[in-house]
Amino acid sequence: MQDTSQLVGPAIPVAPEGFRSGFIGIIGRPNVGKSTIVNQLVGQKIAITSPVAQTTRNRLRGILTTPAAQLILVDTPGIHKPHHQLGKVLVKNAKMAIKSVDLLLFVVDASVPAGGGDRYIVDLLAHTQIPVILGLNKGDLQPSDCQKLDASYAQFAEAKNWHMSKFSALSSEGLEQLQRLLIEQLEPGPYYYPPDLVTDQPERFIMGELIREQVLLLTREEVPHSVAIQIEKVEEKPKITRVFAAIHVERDSQKGILIGNKGSMLKAIGTAAREQMQKLIAGQVYLELFVKVQPKWRQNRLRLAELGYRVEN
Repeated sequence: MQDTSQLVGPAIPVAPEGFRSGFIGIIGRPNVGKSTIVNQLVGQKIAITSPVAQTTRNRLRGILTTPAAQLILVDTPGIHKPHHQLGKVLVKNAKMAIKSVDLLLFVVDASVPAGGGDRYIVDLLAHTQIPVILGLNKGDLQPSDCQKLDASYAQFAEAKNWHMSKFSALSSEGLEQLQRLLIEQLEPGPYYYPPDLVTDQPERFIMGELIREQVLLLTREEVPHSVAIQIEKVEEKPKITRVFAAIHVERDSQKGILIGNKGSMLKAIGTAAREQMQKLIAGQVYLELFVKVQPKWRQNRLRLAELGYRVEN
């Protein structure tokens, strides 16, 4: 996997001997509880939970660090047989996640028998070389006589030689055993993130970086690196994501350059950044940019904190 230590900074300690780490892709049909699992394992709500298929579009990462391991949990869109273009894009993103992790947790709804949607995912995993754990979620909703339900899924695990774990993400029952199994299946590795981090919130961060990249590309040396991007608001709608962002500069002359003649430069920056954002989230984006002058913001501790830059004591 990509070593992100250079991106995170010096707060990452050296892993002790025997420490395990890795990226775990959480996959499954829509509404089987993938985001709830991420929230419960991490210990706080970092992922939106919704039965709407396009809710999870951003490959959000939850980070669980224990004394023995660091698990980077990659939430993915629900996999289904798509019937429209948006569904095709979301499923494609989920399939990409399958190929880019160290371990897969295939989550199923164990309160109902295995169905065609589950078999569709089993077929997708037929040729993967990545280890798979079959996670039977919603065990709390099973009837007392649940042997037939469990057996309908156990056949997948037995045929593929997968490990299997049963739990309830909602009640947390069985999650401790699941966590131990996930750690056991990871290879020895480093810390990828600081131990106190629970998510890298990649979407908002990358959105800001895409805007800043276009500022630097399109203005060249006219605007120095005294530029900070602040994503002020993101509104996720079923058909479009609306992003409102501020470009902070230190001087009025820089603001004039960024706006350009009749707003031409700001429009060019927004158009280019929006195109990249649509690739990032695999959906339509409306981007509105503002330019704000914050004199000497790089020297202002309060302003640095407001703009998301951690000030060390």
